[in-house]
Amino acid sequence: MSTLKNNVQLIGNVGNTPETTTFESGKKVTRFSLATNEFYYVEDEKTQQTYWHNLVAWGKQADIIEKYVGKGKEIAIAGKLTSRSYEDKNGNKQFVTEVIIQ
Repeated sequence: MSTLKNNVQLIGNVGNTPETTTFESGKKVTRFSLATNEFYYVEDEKTQQTYWHNLVAWGKQADIIEKYVGKGKEIAIAGKLTSRSYEDKNGNKQFVTEVIIQ
């Protein structure tokens, strides 16, 4: 069990134009969504299920995505799954699950 790692691999289509933020320190972060599809049959009828994933890239990966990746493009990524929470402007606790691209 000690060899198990937090690893995610996805192939899908970019759902929105990646948004890059550059901080005062010069560090960059890019955020975007990725749609993956699963196909299965229900009583001989092909059915498609689409899953949406929130992706985050930092540093060099953010630069590459900003330069080469656009809405609708099919990409493959590897990363790790993270979860976090925050309070919105109304004081409600929100939970977010993201894939940090490695």
